[in-house]
Amino acid sequence: MYHSSKTTKQEEKSAPSAPSAPSAPPDGGLVAWAQVAGAFFIWLNTWGLVNAFGAWQSFYETTLLPHESPSTIAWIGSIQSCLLCVVGALTGPLFDAGHLRFLLFAGTILVSLGLAMASLADSFWQLLLAQGFCVGVGSGCLFTPSVAIVSTYFSSRVAFANGIAASGSGLGGVIFPIMFHQLQPRIGFPWATRAVALVALVTLSASSTLMQMRIVPAKKRKLFDAKGWRDRAYSLYVLGGFVAFLGCWTPFFFVSLYAIEHRVGSDTGIFYLLPAISAGSVLGRVLPNLIAVRVGMFNVLVPCTLMTGVVALGFIGARAYSSLMVLCVLYGIVSGALVSVLPTIPVQLCPDRSVIGNRMGMAFSTISLGALAGTPIAGHLVSRYGFHAAFEFSGACAAASAVILAAARIAHKGWKVNIKA
Repeated sequence: MYHSSKTTKQEEKSAPSAPSAPSAPPDGGLVAWAQVAGAFFIWLNTWGLVNAFGAWQSFYETTLLPHESPSTIAWIGSIQSCLLCVVGALTGPLFDAGHLRFLLFAGTILVSLGLAMASLADSFWQLLLAQGFCVGVGSGCLFTPSVAIVSTYFSSRVAFANGIAASGSGLGGVIFPIMFHQLQPRIGFPWATRAVALVALVTLSASSTLMQMRIVPAKKRKLFDAKGWRDRAYSLYVLGGFVAFLGCWTPFFFVSLYAIEHRVGSDTGIFYLLPAISAGSVLGRVLPNLIAVRVGMFNVLVPCTLMTGVVALGFIGARAYSSLMVLCVLYGIVSGALVSVLPTIPVQLCPDRSVIGNRMGMAFSTISLGALAGTPIAGHLVSRYGFHAAFEFSGACAAASAVILAAARIAHKGWKVNIKA
């Protein structure tokens, strides 16, 4: 009996090496909101740069790479946005394993280095490697942890917290094009791009200082989790996100060129169309999340996706600068949910919070294929059939995505409309 008691005591001493069950998320407090601030800066320098790429697209087409087609140049931005998501397939399990610091450091260096190298480029393949691949991989290292870590600090307010963080992408889409537009004529393309790189380095360093892990899973996670794909709601959600991303970036990349070709507004006025979309998306990435806290994420995402398609089709008939500006702001507002609400859906569909990073990585890596193919397809449509075909493609993709996401909502919560889903 004495021997048994002694053995029990020895086992109790060794017990702390096994991870304890995670406590409930604090759902607020200084540390929790510090994670939101850190995620805000990550969104600023990941999706914010994707939102702003239209400024570089216009400059490359008209000045630096006039011999390249719109479809070819669009590959730079599409690869950047694709890698932002697809690298999540690797960073999800790394985040689950507790390697947050490594991901933040690697992402900060790669994003800043990629922009700095882009400032030295004078050919398409150099820009593709620097601004497409290097910035894209760095963004992918940062993005999945930024969404996953916020969800571990919030429960009832997770959608609102992620909306605040996601508004950073809208701010980046406003600040970076204006910076580039104002600095490029004065100090040239190289130093204007380096100034953006410096902003990225400083703000991402702040994220590395603020963010910290709250939950480290007890065991390593698999890179591929087949259980997720057997979940009908999850699979439909991923398919809907893929179709949405095929078309949702078309106005961001091509609205300025559309205005230039149709001579809608002055040169200065045309430039501010892209920041207008991003300014609208600041509201569009906070308000839907705030509403989603009360009515559910799917109940917000589906109508916002449908309205995105309607507004995208509205660009076809816009011939006055005022109407085009209104459409840009509206598009930013209604499409904001695709970037802020869509990534939070796996939190709702995944009952085990310890594998959130894994499920997000799987979803983003698949959805990113839509971002990869979408803008080059739109660029080809512009070259062959005109801008109206590209906007029709964008609107059709959004409408189809709304139907698929509605099916995912039904698979998750059923046919009842008046329930939180």
